[in-house]
Amino acid sequence: MNCSTLLSLVLMLVQLWPCSPSTQNHSPQNTDQSFTAVRRVKRGWVWEPLFATEEQTSMVPVYVGQLKSDLDKQDGNLKYILIGEGAGSIFIIDENNGKIYVTQKLDREKKPFYTLRAQAINRSTQLPVEPESEFIIKVRDVNDHEPQFLDGPYVATVPEMSPEGTSVTQVTATDGDDPSYGNSARLLYSLIQGQPYFSVEPKTGRVIRMASQMDRETKDQYLVIIQAKDMVGQAGAFSATATVTINLSDINDNPPKFQQRLYYMNVSEEAPVGTTVGKVFAEDSDIGENAAMNYFIEGDSSDVFDIITNNETQEGIILLKKRVDYESKRRYSIQAKVVNRYIDDRFLNEEPFEDKTLVKINVEDADEPPVFTLENYVMEVAEAAVSGSLVGIVTARDPDNDDCPVRYSIVHGTHLKRLFSINEHNGTIITTKPLDREIASWHNITVTATETRNLEKVSEVNVYIQVLDVNDHAPEFPKYYETFVCENAVSGQLIQSISAVDQDDSAEGHHFYFSLAQEASNNSRFIVKDNQDNTAGIFTAKSGFRRQEQFSFYLPILILDNGTPPLTSTNTLTITVCDCDTEVNTLYCRYGAFMYAMGLSTEALVAVLACTLILLVFFLAIVAIRQQRNKSPFSEKMEEFRENIVRYDDEGGGEEDTEAFDISALRTRTVMRMHKPRKKVTTEIHSLYRQSLQVGPDSAIFRQFISEKLEEANTDPSAPPYDSLQTYAFEGTGSLAGSLSSLGSNMSDMDQSYDYLTDWGPHFKQLAGMYTSHRSVGD
Repeated sequence: MNCSTLLSLVLMLVQLWPCSPSTQNHSPQNTDQSFTAVRRVKRGWVWEPLFATEEQTSMVPVYVGQLKSDLDKQDGNLKYILIGEGAGSIFIIDENNGKIYVTQKLDREKKPFYTLRAQAINRSTQLPVEPESEFIIKVRDVNDHEPQFLDGPYVATVPEMSPEGTSVTQVTATDGDDPSYGNSARLLYSLIQGQPYFSVEPKTGRVIRMASQMDRETKDQYLVIIQAKDMVGQAGAFSATATVTINLSDINDNPPKFQQRLYYMNVSEEAPVGTTVGKVFAEDSDIGENAAMNYFIEGDSSDVFDIITNNETQEGIILLKKRVDYESKRRYSIQAKVVNRYIDDRFLNEEPFEDKTLVKINVEDADEPPVFTLENYVMEVAEAAVSGSLVGIVTARDPDNDDCPVRYSIVHGTHLKRLFSINEHNGTIITTKPLDREIASWHNITVTATETRNLEKVSEVNVYIQVLDVNDHAPEFPKYYETFVCENAVSGQLIQSISAVDQDDSAEGHHFYFSLAQEASNNSRFIVKDNQDNTAGIFTAKSGFRRQEQFSFYLPILILDNGTPPLTSTNTLTITVCDCDTEVNTLYCRYGAFMYAMGLSTEALVAVLACTLILLVFFLAIVAIRQQRNKSPFSEKMEEFRENIVRYDDEGGGEEDTEAFDISALRTRTVMRMHKPRKKVTTEIHSLYRQSLQVGPDSAIFRQFISEKLEEANTDPSAPPYDSLQTYAFEGTGSLAGSLSSLGSNMSDMDQSYDYLTDWGPHFKQLAGMYTSHRSVGD
């Protein structure tokens, strides 16, 4: 038995010792009263330490240990009883001698110990001779579990070219056996695959890099297999393996390299700025940002060509930075350089992280359009220049070797062509009519130059023509001045401030001089004071003015400019004399001056306004009456007259007969009755009546209307005698008088003439107007 087993037994004895019963100093016959007497009893339980080994299989119970009381005289009088976890099933006890046996296979990993209670009983009295005591049976471990890598498989990353001894990762295995007993759970790690680049620490499982020159560009992934054994690797130990995938991450340890040492490219002289000339490419074994690079152009060609980096493909794209000319230079040789964008200083001592290559670019000839000597032209011409005056000359030439002649023209479709013309052979621009700077001070025209042998080759240039000013406009008042002077004005009083404007353009700025004209300077009641700031003041030279003597003064003022040559103009200032109050009310002065000029007093002006208002009202009334007369005589709103319908064989009162039937009743929409109301005339019948006034009594519409009215009168006995209505349409064909009905006639208006009605006198004036207007409408 080794030291650990002895130590476990000693610990068990220490644990169980307090539970052993004490020895009693009395005879067996006093046993029945051992728990009844109230006195201290010395306990006397004694047994060996109890351990049960797991995983034991046997056909017979396996002895674990023995419980023994010091009161046991080996005479069979005591009986041992076992109570607790597994008692009677997993553990049994020999009741005669207290030996304990295990009957089943135990598993420490499921249950490491069992808690039991033991009791000794007198067989005769069936009373306990010892108090119940608790003890533990521990399950002793055996190596029945193999190690496990619970976190595998493992993936680790380590930078390439890392130094020897760099820690890569750590693996850990677990064992289900008891780590406090024996070597069953003590693991030992070893490397099965991965030498000579990696190693593993036997006790910790830490993976260490051994080789220092591991290049990712050569091999970027390694597979390492690690084994873990329990029992410290002794014979019969269990083992397990784990796989570790180790990736080498990239570092910038490789410089870029051009694929070619010499590149050939071509570009046409017609190519615009920004055209892609070609591409160069440098390889870099690194990846990601370690392979990022920038391209440059060295030498004098950097002003003609440029190079940019395509960040996706890492190509260098050569662009045209400036137009090339085949006739000037046909070949360019440029040097391109590439440099890593991110450099690792650890590797700078080995080699520079850049590379260079040579690029030769040939310029291809093309038929180019003419080229003007200037990008734009600025010319000047005086506004006083006559037609045909020279403005300037534009010049263009064919840049090709054959130097084809060119023709000049001004772009069509603008009004400027009417002002300027150009000589198609030499580009001379002249005026076609005089120019006026005050209308337009600048003229912009577009001139084209076209090859004579290839009309598609055309160039344009802008020509800006400035019209130089000539002092051809005299200064003048900027506006009309309303100037008033009060009758009570005193001498030296300022009555008006004046200024001047000039349409000309003065390079030094305008300066105007004001003075009285010569004819008014000797005998004038006003003076002009020049303020020397392009303004002047008009002052009274005398006191007191009378409107009755002179109502207005016309003051001629001379204005002189500073042009070359200077120009003058005489501007007349009208000064009106007015009666002013103490506050010099200008508005009142204006109206007073107006009335005075008209020769009217205030009362006369009011009378004139009143008459004007009366005339206006009278005129509006006449217009309203005429509009009222021009309306149709059959309008419902205007027809308020009454028509007398009589029988010709009835000698009534004629036009003076007022007892006849009132036809306005026909137009009434609703007739109220005292007893039984007559039914309402519907909108349809009402409209039929209106139409009947135009179509005549022979119309079916009129007949329907009359029938409706007769039916209403016949069915209503309480109604007035409307049934006395007679219609001329049905009076017969033998009447000598003929029909004068306004409702209709057997003859159309086209066949009858009613002009004779106008001769019947004023009583038939209304009727004549109705027939005449109706016929005019029909015509």
